[in-house]
Amino acid sequence: MSYRLFEGKDHASVYQKYRFVPPEEVKVLILQYLEEKRRGQTLGLAVDLGCGTGQLSRLLAPHFQELVGLDISEGQLEEARAGQGYPNVTYRLGTAEELPFADGSVDLLAAASAAHWFQQQRFLAEAQRVLKPGGCIALLGFGDDNVHLQSRECGDRLTQIYREVREVLLPYTSSQVAVASNKLPELFDAIPFPDKQRVESVQVRHCVSVRALLGFIESWSMFQSYRRTQPTAAQHLLNDTLNRILEEIGAESADTELEIHLEYFCILASKPQ
Repeated sequence: MSYRLFEGKDHASVYQKYRFVPPEEVKVLILQYLEEKRRGQTLGLAVDLGCGTGQLSRLLAPHFQELVGLDISEGQLEEARAGQGYPNVTYRLGTAEELPFADGSVDLLAAASAAHWFQQQRFLAEAQRVLKPGGCIALLGFGDDNVHLQSRECGDRLTQIYREVREVLLPYTSSQVAVASNKLPELFDAIPFPDKQRVESVQVRHCVSVRALLGFIESWSMFQSYRRTQPTAAQHLLNDTLNRILEEIGAESADTELEIHLEYFCILASKPQ
């Protein structure tokens, strides 16, 4: 079963505009690990699984001869194709459980904040099939429990507002999102390759406007589920959060900037040579 939670055109647009681009620090980790396993061989094909609107695809594209982004949402893919592109990148409908690639043809299978939606055993069987010897899996994300906001001297109070929003939305959280927040322990354990590692606590700071922070919240699947069932309450939650943050930081404009601190993790694994 594929989970279709990001298909609406409006949601895809919000996702493209406000989701954070995976950090440079994590990209460097992935490429260093891959180059070590591929031992200087040319990096041919990378696949971005659950690519969404293409943030990770564009980050990795300069380092590969070809990059293919796969997603089950045509709305997300339309946004990806409309974004700043690279000539070696294509976007296609597809799933992590049925990869449209020949055996032993892929250098890297990557996923950013998407692997919790995969059917674990089918994905791993496909990874075993399509990866070249020495080819790698890279699964990255960040834990929402370690998100912190900062503006002047009121970081703790801003973080508390953020956490209270999450508390409202928790009843609308899927079990898959809960798995992602726990950093995919079962998937890590199930990877059949002996060479695997988990990189924890990659600390990254983003400067965002209050408006962008609200857009990020709006992009969450649990917010979208809340909006579908309680549209008026969902809009009230956004408005109330905006007013509370602006009051806390003593600002009038939603374009006022603050900092958000995220803690990324990355699972890396390599198919034996």
